[in-house]
This record gives sequence, structure tokens and C-alpha cells, in this order.
Amino acid sequence: MSHVALVTGGSRGIGRAVALRLGSDGHSVAVNYTANPSAAAEVVEAITAAGGAAMAVHADVGDTDAVAAMFSEIEERLGRVGILVNNAGITRDDLLMRMAPDEWDDVIQTNLRSVYLCTRAAMRGMLRLKWGRIISMSSVSGISGNPGQANYAASKAAIIGFSKSVAREIGSRNITVNVVAPGFIETDMTEQLGDEVAEQVIARVALGRLGKPEEIAAAVGYLASDDAAYVTGQTLVVDGGLAL
Repeated sequence: MSHVALVTGGSRGIGRAVALRLGSDGHSVAVNYTANPSAAAEVVEAITAAGGAAMAVHADVGDTDAVAAMFSEIEERLGRVGILVNNAGITRDDLLMRMAPDEWDDVIQTNLRSVYLCTRAAMRGMLRLKWGRIISMSSVSGISGNPGQANYAASKAAIIGFSKSVAREIGSRNITVNVVAPGFIETDMTEQLGDEVAEQVIARVALGRLGKPEEIAAAVGYLASDDAAYVTGQTLVVDGGLAL
């Protein structure tokens, strides 16, 4: 059965792969973006060229009014959101002793507040549909920590606790709430690491390579499907064995 899916931060990297996967699975996809309309338009074009339905929607998902307006626009054009993928995220890495308050606040605002706002907004429609899938992106950093990422790791760890709590609240309404925790994935964000750091990371990965965005998208596709109807409150780690 097809549903309307919203992917926050869906214009590039993992979000792009997730949007394309959900589109190929037959869902109508709203591709949220903040700063790159052309990239979002390319994702929409790829989905529609394959025979699917999609739209791009601009919103700062850390802003209450922007999130409300986004959901209204999606419902008007595609219908009520049945699948929410909270993917939007940023990094502002620094050692804690040097971390400025703005570096902390910006990461929490985008990575965590957005999950709260979008989940709360999506729940209203899902309760009426009596069906829903809420899938949020955490990270292995949120499970094992990472030097220089106290803000990022805190936001990603909080997503896990948040999702478990919400799963308990709305499970009786046929709505599942789960988390995907990627390891190091080949995106423009990890490209900034440089070859030397990438080699050090790969040396710690049991499978001996970085992951691909499509491999994260496959995990999301499963959790969004009817095959995962009895899976909720779980964190699916997709990291090639990095956190072993």
C-alpha cells in the first residue's frame, strides 16, 4: 500500500537516497530542503521520471511555524503524511572546551528539535489514518560517542530515547517509531574528512569499507514497509561493524 512520505533534509546524501528508495517503493514523496532548491528539484525529477509522485518543500525544520506550514502544504498537494523520515542534521564539531554556545545550540536545534516538531506534526495525521511509520536518523556517534562531537552525539543519543518514548505512547494506534543509526557513509559530509582520516575509519570497520547511502535507504525502506509492522522502539545500526 502506498503512502505519503516526508523526508527532511532529503535533497542530498542519505536523505536523497531515502527519498529515491521510498519513491521506487511506490510512495508519494515530499523532499524537504533548507538551502539547495536545485538539488531537491533533481530528486523530485528523478522520482517523477520513474513514474512516481513527488514535491519539493522548503522549510527550516527547527522552526515551529515553518514545520506547521510545511505539513499543511504537503497535505494540500499530496495528502496526509503516513511515513516520516527525520533525516535533517548538521555538525559543528569542536572539542567541548572550545565549543561555543552557538555551536551547541545550532546542532540541537536542527538535529533534535526538528525531530520533536516534525514527529508531533506528523502524529496528528497518522492518528487519523490509524497507520504510521516514524523513522529517525541517529548515528553510531550517538551510541558510542566521538571526540569533538559532544553536541552531535548528544543530539543523536537523545533521538533514541525520544523514539522509544514515543513508540510506547502511540504503538496502540498502529504507528511504529524506529531509529536507524548509520556509521560512516559515503556522502559529501564524510568527503570532508580527507583520505588519511577515512583510512583510519575504514581500519575500524569490520567490513573494511565505508557504507553507501543506498544501504541506509534500504534499512529505512524496510522499517517503512508492512514487513516491519511488528517492529517498534528499535535502533537498527547500519555501520559495517564499526561499533562492535
